[in-house]
Amino acid sequence: MRTDTIFYQLFQTFPSLVFELMGEAGEKGQGYEFTSREIKELSRRFDGVLLPPEGDNERLIYFLEVQFQKKDDFYWRFLGEIFVYLGQYQPLQDFQAVAIFASRSCDPGVPRQYQRFLKGDCPEETPLLVQVYLDELEDPPTPSLGLGMVTLVVEERQTAIDKAHQLIQQAKQQLVDEGLKQKVVGLIETIMVYKLTDLTTQEIEAMFGLDELKQTRYFQEVAAKAEEKGKLKGKVEGKLESVPNLLEMGLTVQQIALALQLDIEQVRQVIQDLSNPDKPPQSQS
Repeated sequence: MRTDTIFYQLFQTFPSLVFELMGEAGEKGQGYEFTSREIKELSRRFDGVLLPPEGDNERLIYFLEVQFQKKDDFYWRFLGEIFVYLGQYQPLQDFQAVAIFASRSCDPGVPRQYQRFLKGDCPEETPLLVQVYLDELEDPPTPSLGLGMVTLVVEERQTAIDKAHQLIQQAKQQLVDEGLKQKVVGLIETIMVYKLTDLTTQEIEAMFGLDELKQTRYFQEVAAKAEEKGKLKGKVEGKLESVPNLLEMGLTVQQIALALQLDIEQVRQVIQDLSNPDKPPQSQS
């Protein structure tokens, strides 16, 4: 599963989710902007950076990294990149590193040189490094939509199917903004596309009511705009050129593929090329 893409969209949609994962009040995320920042010296990006409002130098910057496989050099790379970032951007705010693992078995252990990051000299000090294990999260009495979507990523198959149905209904009931509602529902279904690899797209559409999603006015307008642009630019080529604009509008991979009548893999390839601009694009024929 391309967890980096999924978690980027989750945190971008629900910045408060970062604080919920650390067991803090989601309200702390108000005003924060979730973004991606390039480290020029290493030619790569963090999974995400949560930035406080401009001019607010008292609130922390949060560096996020999601890891679903054990890598021995994880902390060396992650914390090293943070210090490169600090040297490059020289922010006025203090920071906190948040390492998010699928399970404790994915955590290689903090090297001795960084052990002091786990706690300050005084108990009341904020640690520089926080570790989150998704499979150990406990559902609060009233779990938020964002937190439910995060735990959906690590759920077992049947539990995930049941939970996805619940989350879709929760999104439809709680979200008033139609664009946000479509984005969240589409993201839930994208997660399930990755998890249910033995099912066809049509079977997953039927299972989670994607046909109903396609009938909404919002989705039809997006599809119409994409089709119009595709006609101007040419068939497949024009559609592929529409992918970045649709991503900026908040659509998921699944929604874009449906709107443009493309294979999901074609859309994923465009997104991958966008994240690796120096790599020659693959042929889409």
